[in-house]
Amino acid sequence: MSKADASKTGEGKADILVVDDHPANLRLLSAMLEKQGYQVRKALSGQLALDSVEASLPDIVLLDVNMPQMSGYEVCAKLKAAERTRDLPVIFLSAASEALNKIYAFEVGGADYITKPFQLEDVLIRVENQLTIQRQKRQLTEQNTRLQQEIRDRQQAEAALRRSEAQNQAVLAAIPDLMFRVRRDGVYLDYFPAKGFHEPLSPEMERIGRKMMDVIPAEMARRQQQYMELVLQTGEIEVYEQQYEVDGKLFEEEVRVVVSGEDEVLFIVRDIGDRRRIERALYEAQRKSETLLLNILPKIIADQLKKNQDSVNQENGAIAEQFSEATILFADIVDFTSQAARTRPTDLVNLLNQIFSTFDQLVEQHGLEKIKTIGDAYMAVGGLPTPRDDHAEAIADLALDMQQAIQRFHRDQGEPFQLRIGINTGAVVAGVIGIKKFSYDLWGDTVNVASRMETQGEAGKIQVTAETYQHLQHRYQFEKRGAIAVKGKGEMTTYWLLAKASNDEPSIADAELTAQIN
Repeated sequence: MSKADASKTGEGKADILVVDDHPANLRLLSAMLEKQGYQVRKALSGQLALDSVEASLPDIVLLDVNMPQMSGYEVCAKLKAAERTRDLPVIFLSAASEALNKIYAFEVGGADYITKPFQLEDVLIRVENQLTIQRQKRQLTEQNTRLQQEIRDRQQAEAALRRSEAQNQAVLAAIPDLMFRVRRDGVYLDYFPAKGFHEPLSPEMERIGRKMMDVIPAEMARRQQQYMELVLQTGEIEVYEQQYEVDGKLFEEEVRVVVSGEDEVLFIVRDIGDRRRIERALYEAQRKSETLLLNILPKIIADQLKKNQDSVNQENGAIAEQFSEATILFADIVDFTSQAARTRPTDLVNLLNQIFSTFDQLVEQHGLEKIKTIGDAYMAVGGLPTPRDDHAEAIADLALDMQQAIQRFHRDQGEPFQLRIGINTGAVVAGVIGIKKFSYDLWGDTVNVASRMETQGEAGKIQVTAETYQHLQHRYQFEKRGAIAVKGKGEMTTYWLLAKASNDEPSIADAELTAQIN
């Protein structure tokens, strides 16, 4: 087994590609990683890095941002644009520590961002964290692949079963597992089990000349008597199914009842246990498949995707919809990176899972839609895929509840985590992208501004735009922050969302209106 293969199964160290145009930096970082047992490849430029990846796919890339000819951002964008390398984790290395540099790094597809000069422990923790995430992703993908294969196998079995039943119906009807004739008074006239048929009920008992009530359970005998009377009255063939247990084993049978003479009927019994087990297995596989799909997509989108599955795989068959108004929330855990540097990867992922699972429950309680998590950031939306008039109120309530919920989670020093939340309202485009791995996402200026509200906000606070404020001003308490410079938008007036308005505390808008009247 190669080292690259071993890293994918957790049995060996990973294959790491280090890219930096400064040979001294390249040698230093490579030596640090090789000392830890990693297999390290080196590249002095972006093009050499792409050539190395094309030749052999590494497990992770450590990529310098500032390089001549081709920057680290450009290299990452090219990797994310290719099907073969789009899931390859990229950790950026840069001396620039400004928030906008980090934002752009994540926008082009970066998985993490390390600021120079760096500490060995910080680099190793972040590398191991990304490798752990990749292993978990691979395990989930393999599990999903096995599940899909099971579904296909069972669907093929079901199709084969249908074809077999259609082709051999007459033969199966002529060769049942068991046939017996019964007189109107319930006495067996004859009894013909098929070769190899094992009678689970009273197998050693002689039946001919005995009454059904003396041989089989009373409830089964009464039911057979009822169908016998019905067939003798109507002359029609009747079919029913019966179940019973013997020594803890379930038996399932199909019974046909046919008039065979004056005051007598013929019972034709077929074992359908295998067929029913296949049907139940198919149903369970379909249920698991639908549950898996609902973990990725909203129900209304999942239903639409199943209906249009053939056309979705075509170039112009994507699912997309324009929404005239929705409210977007971005939330980021403040200074989580510093916590990550001091936390084992498994503990870090477990902590994030607990926090985000709590947020997921709040999203569900408020009838909203989680879009995705991005590192330690969380994105949710109100007003789609099912439009609702109170989308801004629902998102505001979610934001307030999230600020309360995060207080239950503490850093290793003991103080609680804090959230920085940004909210904006406006038009968005929502849709499903991907062919094999589906993702429901949002696009538009409204989304970008909501993200800016979060990144330019403050710890422990909820920053909203004037558009969102207009929806909420009479029902919530706000503090006017004033005008701030927003990239790509210029100056914007924003507000801090504080709490729901009470009768004793009027909102800003109500207070201003009262002042104007006075």
